Amino acid sequence: MTDKMELIIWDVEHGACAMLWPETAGRAGALAMIDSGHNATERWYPGPYIRNVLGRDRLDYFINTNADQDHVSGLESLWQAGVTINTLTRNQSLSGPDLRRIKEAAGHRLTDDLERLVQLHTNYTATASVPFDDGMGGIRKRQFYNRYPALTDTNDLSLAAFISFGAFKILFPGDLGTEGWRLLLQNTEFRAELATTTILVAAHHGRQDGYYLPVFEHCGPRAVVLSDKAIVHDTQATVLLYRARVQPRSVYVSNTGANRHVLTTRRDGHIRFEVFPNGDFNIYTECG
Repeated sequence: MTDKMELIIWDVEHGACAMLWPETAGRAGALAMIDSGHNATERWYPGPYIRNVLGRDRLDYFINTNADQDHVSGLESLWQAGVTINTLTRNQSLSGPDLRRIKEAAGHRLTDDLERLVQLHTNYTATASVPFDDGMGGIRKRQFYNRYPALTDTNDLSLAAFISFGAFKILFPGDLGTEGWRLLLQNTEFRAELATTTILVAAHHGRQDGYYLPVFEHCGPRAVVLSDKAIVHDTQATVLLYRARVQPRSVYVSNTGANRHVLTTRRDGHIRFEVFPNGDFNIYTECG
């Protein structure tokens, strides 16, 4: 039986990257990663971390929530480090050629990372040999997305991924905007998942266009996490909006002794969750 889930939300500035794995008797199980951003200031990339720190040459599960550069800016680093991806979860309505067409129509240059993502969309089409829920030691995943070509904006085509372990549940909604949220909220199963969400990762890095008030008619998280760099736009100033929507009961940060309702990578550095089968969890932040 799995003793706990380890989950790290990395400080990748204006980007996204999280890693998680089950752990039993101090031994880590399969590795999953949600998005693959990097930290240019610290020169941190997920590929070298997986290979040199975790000592792995395989990423068992890669979940891509958004097909923009800031969510995949470290994707090519996996190949450079000799790390292979076994299973890909993404918006399945969007093919590799579709993704290329959207990017080129918007005038965006395809970086090496986006070229790699297009390749993954094209080649990773088979059913997983070991589904996530069977391979992650009791950690479970549900995902929802709007379909292309009904929508063509990559933000509103974000994949919303719920990760749960015991009674704990965290939502990674990618860069969903108003229209994307509105359409997903029409899905009764999506609303049911929201109702039992413990931690919400703010959509679009906490930008105002990712804050959609009707979400909180169905969701009352214990805390919200913002993955973002230092504030340089007024659209990033949403901490107070999220603070007003979380439960009055805050979360406790073990290494600082502080009670918090909103955590941000720009203030806290990387954020680690230690989650137990009964749903209890500890939070540790890089910055005290």
